Amino acid sequence: MKRYNINKIGLVLVLVTVLSACKKLDLLPQDRFTDANYWTTADKANNVLNTAYSQIMSSGDFFFNEAMSDNAFNGRGDNNGVASIAAGTYDPSLGRFKGEWGAHYGAIKTSNIFLENVDRVPNMDATLKARMKAEARFLRAWHYFMLETWWGDVPLIQKDITIDESKTITRTPKADVVSFILKELDDASAALPTNTTYAQTDRGRVTKGAAIALKARVLLYQSRWADVATECEKLIGKTDNGTYALFSTYGGIFAPQNEYNSEVIFDLEYMPTTVSGNNRYYTDLRDMVPISVGGRLNALAPTQELVDSYLMTNGKKPRDAGSGYNENNPYVNRDPRLTYTIVYHNYQWDLRDGSLKTIYIKPGTDPNQPGLDEYVPGSTVSPTGYYVHKYYDRTSKVDDFGSGVNLILIRYADVLMMYAEAKTELGQMNASIWSQTVGALRSRAGFTDANALNYPAVGQSDMREIVRNERRVEFALEGLRVFDIRRWRIAENVLNGWAHGAKYGAAGVDNGYIRANLRTFDKNKNYLWPIPRDERAINPNLTQNPGW
Repeated sequence: MKRYNINKIGLVLVLVTVLSACKKLDLLPQDRFTDANYWTTADKANNVLNTAYSQIMSSGDFFFNEAMSDNAFNGRGDNNGVASIAAGTYDPSLGRFKGEWGAHYGAIKTSNIFLENVDRVPNMDATLKARMKAEARFLRAWHYFMLETWWGDVPLIQKDITIDESKTITRTPKADVVSFILKELDDASAALPTNTTYAQTDRGRVTKGAAIALKARVLLYQSRWADVATECEKLIGKTDNGTYALFSTYGGIFAPQNEYNSEVIFDLEYMPTTVSGNNRYYTDLRDMVPISVGGRLNALAPTQELVDSYLMTNGKKPRDAGSGYNENNPYVNRDPRLTYTIVYHNYQWDLRDGSLKTIYIKPGTDPNQPGLDEYVPGSTVSPTGYYVHKYYDRTSKVDDFGSGVNLILIRYADVLMMYAEAKTELGQMNASIWSQTVGALRSRAGFTDANALNYPAVGQSDMREIVRNERRVEFALEGLRVFDIRRWRIAENVLNGWAHGAKYGAAGVDNGYIRANLRTFDKNKNYLWPIPRDERAINPNLTQNPGW
């Protein structure tokens, strides 16, 4: 979809507003689009669908959602409201709630407008129309999935409604919303092409495989384990619903030269910054990377808790007996995915020209700039002593790290891990499934020790811990952890107390690890977000979630 005419998106956003307000006229104006004269060609319909694609998610939410989990800390400002949410210092007036609620319903409106009007396009190819309808239904299902995940019961709107109607709607039970989502994805899947049958110019559009994978994720969040396994089996080792495979290297998945690789199932589309007039790129990494390589300040810092989750290369936890962990040199002999994801002391940063730069984080260690290391308490550098490397684009703009690399929302590795989790919960994990899933991911990551690769003969509880930790490190800083800790109902365990940084803190306090941020999570109310205050002020029929 990088080749779509994205410059028309602004026009279509105006159009959507116009269409929602227009009434049928006796005389049609010739100098502007109206409800009556717009739907004349497939290209115009496609422009509205492109708008729906542009509304999937913001890059800011993609990255900063990690700071609502125990994986990262938003230490500067309150990006997308995540610092307030992580600290438990929020109420229904928080701007993030109003913004996200409005963004999802705005996107649903776009899909509803498209679905209600595309049949008016004269002489449109029937197969193309069916496919585009399926795309719109998938996108609408995506937004309802996000809404019910955050809020539970939410209004289910299946047509374009008027402003007056919007003030009277009520919340639909979550179970009914989930049923609607699953049916939409089934119907969309039946009409969508596979990833191998789309033309190259249509890369990035929703596929049959994406509909199946999203359905598996929806079912996963409902703990419907047998159904999760069934959906995953439609994609694992099969080609009828698309051809997917793990990419050869872990770091390569996120590199610009490997976009649309075999692992990508569904992603956010961006344009390379080299395209003339392009403004469809993101600059979030500028506030996540080390200051010494051009970062502006640090607004998203990985935590020590995330770093600790990476195993040793022999498959043991860092502090287990026989692991070989050295507290004075803690980043050696670790899961190779750590290096692809997180920047730590003495990290070898790959500069744009291909050379390497040592990142000195531990205070007092930079031989070139004494006292100017990457960790200085109270400054603009990382408050945890860690930085982000995942999604760093060596072709990005020098001044702001502007990148057009697509952000992957669902990849084949997730299908494998959903399958592993489902089989674990069903008590059906075995050596064969392990080899297909966890073993395959560790092998791709670079593990070679048999103790890390071979199936461990452990009970269900221990296997559950292994699978959950594997999921954490495989998808670290990809925005999934916040949803996982909520659906596992462990948020009150991992989000109450201090989030820590590297061992550069006060002696005798938490074994010397930095106390970066004090979090609070109330299990009685924080598993659901409050309905935004302003929405309830406009429409008192919207009931509030418990505790708010």
